Amino acid sequence: MSQAATRKTVMYCGVCGMPPEYCEFSAAKKKCEQWLKDSHPEEYESLYSDQALTQKLAMSTLSEDKVAKEAAKMEKAMSKEEARMARELEKKMASKVIIKRIERNKRKCVTSVFGLDVFGVDLKKTAKSFANHFACGGSVSKNPQGLDEIVVQGDFSDEIFDLIVKLHPDIPKENIETVEEKKGKKKAAP
Repeated sequence: MSQAATRKTVMYCGVCGMPPEYCEFSAAKKKCEQWLKDSHPEEYESLYSDQALTQKLAMSTLSEDKVAKEAAKMEKAMSKEEARMARELEKKMASKVIIKRIERNKRKCVTSVFGLDVFGVDLKKTAKSFANHFACGGSVSKNPQGLDEIVVQGDFSDEIFDLIVKLHPDIPKENIETVEEKKGKKKAAP
């Protein structure tokens, strides 16, 4: 007869997504350690206590100068990762969401929303929620600069502003602008 297979559960880090044993190779090592310490203290003790660290060093075949070089290399990688995350946050806070009302002809207009993708918003889902909420057509299209924007049929600029604030609280109100674009009237030929 065959043996019954036992089910094993594997714990994954909430920061980097790897098992905790491999977090030491992650660029966000300090954040991983803090997450493990807060959420699973017994696992933290088994991996990062003084006794566990001395056992790891005893089993290591690297010389001490190589260990120091690896530590410096990991420290440099962590600082680069932190700098990259800070740049992304700064870029996110400096970028604007532009809600533009564009007049098509006579009384018809469309509302375009540009800049939501910088904040990590899924444009297709948001366009669908706008279309459902306002009972009109809504889609994701490329603007003249070649970047994605949401186009909603109708004049909903004020309502979209309120809906963005409600659905995406991580986008600051100061970063949302409302712009109105009108077509110039054609001059009659003399």
